Amino acid sequence: MTALVIANIVLWIAVLALLFGLYALARQVGILYERVAPMGALMIDAGPRVGQPLSPFALQDVRGTAVTVGGTQAASTLLFFLSPTCPVCKKLIPVLKSIRASEGNWLRVVLASDGEQPEHLAFLRQAGLGDFDYVLSRELGMHLQIGKLPYAVLLDQQGTLRAKGLVNSREQLESLFTAMDMNVASVQQFLETHA
Repeated sequence: MTALVIANIVLWIAVLALLFGLYALARQVGILYERVAPMGALMIDAGPRVGQPLSPFALQDVRGTAVTVGGTQAASTLLFFLSPTCPVCKKLIPVLKSIRASEGNWLRVVLASDGEQPEHLAFLRQAGLGDFDYVLSRELGMHLQIGKLPYAVLLDQQGTLRAKGLVNSREQLESLFTAMDMNVASVQQFLETHA
Protein backbone atom coordinates (compact mmCIF):
# COMPACT_ATOMS: atom_id res chain seq x y z
CA MET A 1 0.00 0.00 0.00
CA THR A 2 2.80 2.44 0.85
CA ALA A 3 4.62 1.64 -2.41
CA LEU A 4 1.45 2.45 -4.35
CA VAL A 5 1.10 5.84 -2.60
CA ILE A 6 4.78 6.67 -3.24
CA ALA A 7 4.48 5.68 -6.91
CA ASN A 8 1.36 7.84 -7.25
CA ILE A 9 3.12 10.85 -5.67
CA VAL A 10 6.16 10.40 -7.95
CA LEU A 11 3.85 10.15 -10.95
CA TRP A 12 2.06 13.39 -10.03
CA ILE A 13 5.38 15.17 -9.52
CA ALA A 14 6.48 13.98 -12.99
CA VAL A 15 3.19 15.16 -14.55
CA LEU A 16 3.52 18.60 -12.89
CA ALA A 17 7.16 18.87 -14.06
CA LEU A 18 6.09 18.03 -17.62
CA LEU A 19 3.31 20.64 -17.49
CA PHE A 20 5.78 23.25 -16.24
CA GLY A 21 8.25 22.31 -19.00
CA LEU A 22 5.51 22.51 -21.64
CA TYR A 23 4.49 25.97 -20.38
CA ALA A 24 8.13 27.18 -20.47
CA LEU A 25 8.58 25.79 -23.99
CA ALA A 26 5.38 27.44 -25.27
CA ARG A 27 6.50 30.75 -23.80
CA GLN A 28 9.92 30.49 -25.49
CA VAL A 29 8.28 29.70 -28.84
CA GLY A 30 6.14 32.83 -28.45
CA ILE A 31 9.20 34.96 -27.69
CA LEU A 32 11.06 33.47 -30.65
CA TYR A 33 8.11 34.17 -32.95
CA GLU A 34 8.15 37.85 -31.91
CA ARG A 35 11.89 38.12 -32.55
CA VAL A 36 11.70 36.47 -35.95
CA ALA A 37 8.82 38.50 -37.31
CA PRO A 38 8.12 38.36 -41.05
CA MET A 39 10.92 40.09 -42.90
CA GLY A 40 9.98 42.28 -45.80
CA ALA A 41 12.15 43.75 -48.50
CA LEU A 42 15.25 45.39 -47.03
CA MET A 43 14.81 49.08 -47.69
CA ILE A 44 18.11 50.85 -48.18
CA ASP A 45 17.59 54.49 -47.29
CA ALA A 46 19.00 56.00 -50.47
CA GLY A 47 17.39 57.65 -53.45
CA PRO A 48 13.86 59.02 -53.55
CA ARG A 49 11.82 58.39 -50.43
CA VAL A 50 8.61 56.40 -50.34
CA GLY A 51 5.75 58.79 -51.07
CA GLN A 52 7.68 60.89 -53.59
CA PRO A 53 6.61 60.93 -57.24
CA LEU A 54 8.99 59.54 -59.85
CA SER A 55 9.39 61.80 -62.85
CA PRO A 56 8.63 60.02 -66.11
CA PHE A 57 11.59 58.30 -67.79
CA ALA A 58 11.10 57.78 -71.53
CA LEU A 59 13.15 54.65 -72.17
CA GLN A 60 13.60 52.02 -74.85
CA ASP A 61 13.10 48.33 -74.36
CA VAL A 62 16.12 46.18 -75.32
CA ARG A 63 14.13 45.29 -78.46
CA GLY A 64 13.65 48.97 -79.38
CA THR A 65 10.05 49.67 -78.29
CA ALA A 66 9.25 52.76 -76.20
CA VAL A 67 8.65 52.21 -72.47
CA THR A 68 7.76 54.94 -69.99
CA VAL A 69 8.49 54.46 -66.31
CA GLY A 70 7.13 56.89 -63.74
CA GLY A 71 4.46 59.53 -64.15
CA THR A 72 0.82 58.61 -64.62
CA GLN A 73 0.33 55.10 -66.03
CA ALA A 74 -2.62 52.80 -66.73
CA ALA A 75 -1.46 50.40 -64.00
CA SER A 76 0.91 50.29 -61.04
CA THR A 77 4.49 49.38 -61.94
CA LEU A 78 6.91 46.95 -60.34
CA LEU A 79 10.44 47.84 -61.42
CA PHE A 80 12.70 44.85 -60.92
CA PHE A 81 16.42 45.56 -61.21
CA LEU A 82 18.41 42.49 -62.22
CA SER A 83 21.56 41.31 -63.94
CA PRO A 84 22.19 38.32 -66.23
CA THR A 85 25.05 37.28 -63.92
CA CYS A 86 23.06 37.49 -60.66
CA PRO A 87 22.07 33.99 -59.39
CA VAL A 88 19.41 35.33 -57.00
CA CYS A 89 17.88 37.34 -59.84
CA LYS A 90 17.63 34.17 -61.91
CA LYS A 91 16.00 32.35 -59.00
CA LEU A 92 13.30 35.05 -58.82
CA ILE A 93 12.36 34.94 -62.53
CA PRO A 94 9.65 32.24 -62.02
CA VAL A 95 8.31 34.33 -59.12
CA LEU A 96 8.09 37.40 -61.36
CA LYS A 97 6.26 35.38 -64.01
CA SER A 98 3.83 34.13 -61.38
CA ILE A 99 3.25 37.60 -59.94
CA ARG A 100 2.65 39.02 -63.38
CA ALA A 101 0.16 36.27 -64.19
CA SER A 102 -1.77 36.67 -60.93
CA GLU A 103 -1.56 40.47 -60.52
CA GLY A 104 -1.55 41.52 -64.19
CA ASN A 105 -4.92 43.26 -63.99
CA TRP A 106 -3.47 46.07 -61.82
CA LEU A 107 0.30 45.65 -62.11
CA ARG A 108 2.85 45.74 -64.90
CA VAL A 109 6.32 44.32 -64.32
CA VAL A 110 9.26 46.13 -65.90
CA LEU A 111 12.72 44.58 -65.77
CA ALA A 112 15.60 47.05 -65.57
CA SER A 113 19.35 46.83 -65.80
CA ASP A 114 22.32 48.43 -67.49
CA GLY A 115 25.13 47.12 -69.62
CA GLU A 116 25.52 45.84 -73.15
CA GLN A 117 22.39 45.14 -75.18
CA PRO A 118 23.56 41.85 -76.81
CA GLU A 119 24.21 40.28 -73.40
CA HIS A 120 20.73 41.26 -72.19
CA LEU A 121 19.02 40.09 -75.39
CA ALA A 122 20.65 36.67 -74.97
CA PHE A 123 19.56 36.58 -71.32
CA LEU A 124 16.03 37.62 -72.32
CA ARG A 125 15.76 34.67 -74.72
CA GLN A 126 17.47 32.16 -72.42
CA ALA A 127 15.29 33.05 -69.40
CA GLY A 128 12.03 33.17 -71.38
CA LEU A 129 11.36 36.84 -70.63
CA GLY A 130 10.23 37.77 -74.14
CA ASP A 131 6.89 39.24 -73.06
CA PHE A 132 8.32 41.44 -70.27
CA ASP A 133 9.31 45.07 -70.78
CA TYR A 134 13.10 45.05 -70.28
CA VAL A 135 14.90 48.39 -70.21
CA LEU A 136 18.58 49.26 -70.03
CA SER A 137 19.06 52.59 -68.29
CA ARG A 138 21.99 53.65 -66.17
CA GLU A 139 20.18 56.97 -65.46
CA LEU A 140 17.13 55.22 -63.96
CA GLY A 141 19.32 53.11 -61.68
CA MET A 142 21.38 56.12 -60.63
CA HIS A 143 18.27 58.24 -59.98
CA LEU A 144 16.81 55.53 -57.73
CA GLN A 145 20.31 54.84 -56.31
CA ILE A 146 20.21 51.09 -56.86
CA GLY A 147 23.37 49.68 -55.30
CA LYS A 148 22.66 45.96 -54.89
CA LEU A 149 20.65 43.40 -56.82
CA PRO A 150 17.98 42.16 -57.00
CA TYR A 151 16.15 45.36 -56.08
CA ALA A 152 12.49 46.16 -56.60
CA VAL A 153 10.59 49.46 -56.69
CA LEU A 154 6.79 49.66 -56.62
CA LEU A 155 5.08 52.69 -58.17
CA ASP A 156 1.35 53.37 -58.07
CA GLN A 157 -0.67 54.55 -61.11
CA GLN A 158 0.24 58.19 -60.45
CA GLY A 159 3.95 57.35 -60.47
CA THR A 160 4.37 57.76 -56.71
CA LEU A 161 6.98 55.53 -55.13
CA ARG A 162 4.99 53.29 -52.76
CA ALA A 163 7.59 50.69 -51.64
CA LYS A 164 11.13 49.63 -52.46
CA GLY A 165 13.81 47.29 -51.25
CA LEU A 166 16.39 44.60 -51.76
CA VAL A 167 14.52 41.36 -52.44
CA ASN A 168 15.77 37.78 -52.21
CA SER A 169 12.52 35.80 -52.05
CA ARG A 170 8.87 35.75 -53.05
CA GLU A 171 7.90 36.86 -49.53
CA GLN A 172 10.09 39.93 -49.77
CA LEU A 173 8.63 40.83 -53.18
CA GLU A 174 5.10 40.41 -51.87
CA SER A 175 5.96 42.54 -48.83
CA LEU A 176 6.14 45.49 -51.24
CA PHE A 177 2.48 44.92 -52.14
CA THR A 178 1.60 44.58 -48.46
CA ALA A 179 3.37 47.85 -47.67
CA MET A 180 1.45 49.56 -50.48
CA ASP A 181 -1.88 48.14 -49.25
CA MET A 182 -1.15 49.23 -45.66
CA ASN A 183 0.09 52.65 -46.80
CA VAL A 184 3.45 52.31 -45.03
CA ALA A 185 7.00 52.60 -46.36
CA SER A 186 7.87 49.02 -45.40
CA VAL A 187 6.61 46.03 -43.43
CA GLN A 188 9.45 46.60 -40.92
CA GLN A 189 8.22 50.16 -40.31
CA PHE A 190 4.73 48.83 -39.61
CA LEU A 191 6.04 46.17 -37.22
CA GLU A 192 8.21 48.71 -35.38
CA THR A 193 5.32 51.15 -34.87
CA HIS A 194 2.86 48.43 -33.82
CA ALA A 195 5.12 46.32 -31.59
